[in-house]
Amino acid sequence: MTAISQPAAPVRPPVQHRSWSRRAPLLPALVITLVLTQIPFILTIWYSLQRWNLLNPGQKGFTGLDNYRATFTDDTFWKAIWNTVVLTGGATIASMVVGLGLAMLLQKKFPGRGVARTLAITPFFVMPVAVALFWRSAMFDPSFGLLGWLTDLVGLPRVNWLSEQSMLSVTMITSWRWTPFAMLVLLAGLQALPDDQLEAARVDGAGWWQQFRNVVLPHLRPFLELTALLLSMNIIQTFGEIALLTAGGPAYGTTNITYYVYLRAFNAFDFGTASAYGLVALVLTIALALPALRLLSGIFQQEGRR
Repeated sequence: MTAISQPAAPVRPPVQHRSWSRRAPLLPALVITLVLTQIPFILTIWYSLQRWNLLNPGQKGFTGLDNYRATFTDDTFWKAIWNTVVLTGGATIASMVVGLGLAMLLQKKFPGRGVARTLAITPFFVMPVAVALFWRSAMFDPSFGLLGWLTDLVGLPRVNWLSEQSMLSVTMITSWRWTPFAMLVLLAGLQALPDDQLEAARVDGAGWWQQFRNVVLPHLRPFLELTALLLSMNIIQTFGEIALLTAGGPAYGTTNITYYVYLRAFNAFDFGTASAYGLVALVLTIALALPALRLLSGIFQQEGRR
């Protein structure tokens, strides 16, 4: 009998070759990202080790760690760090509280809910420059602004917000701009909440507050922490509102670290010290963000194992 020949098994490329063939289309994007981010970062490190002030071009040269020593002895730098913490923490908490309230209201069914949701997210798409100019003239102006009219309505004296309550003013406008973002994330979390859990709580006689505390909040915990992390990472970079409304004043009262680095670089023309300030601020930001990132990573891993 003639033996029946079996078809040869297809030759598969090595596993390593297959993995690289799948990653190859991503290489151009990776190269562009590295060029646009890492080269400026390396140059910033080099500039931070230089004495480079455009007002004294003849004194340019290598200065070692002197710029970093100036950073740690600059009281205004640490004031800017504190202002950054206050602005970031206040605006993040306010955006989350108001965003959660709006998300819970817009989760309910009512006529015109689609229009209401569209209007609620509108501030997030307005340019920061337009937002700052609108609030400066239509809200904060002590003569004809809306806040001045409201204080007259309740019998309180008018307040020059941008000079007397400068940090509160910047926090208000920043919260107003980022509240829609928090609302969108938390609304997505509310839509993922199973209805049977709330129904079981109602059957057990739980009131609105008990349902919110024992069912809604535990479900929203990952969404709340993700929202807090994303908001803080964006609000810490606030620049346009400060530049247009207060210019960092009065007496550096609203100068955050981003705006202070700008002042050192483009007002004092001291690029060496500004680079050192920026790197120190980056290290401090990473040190604050790492615990939150680890906590968030642990939550996502637990959710994935369920």
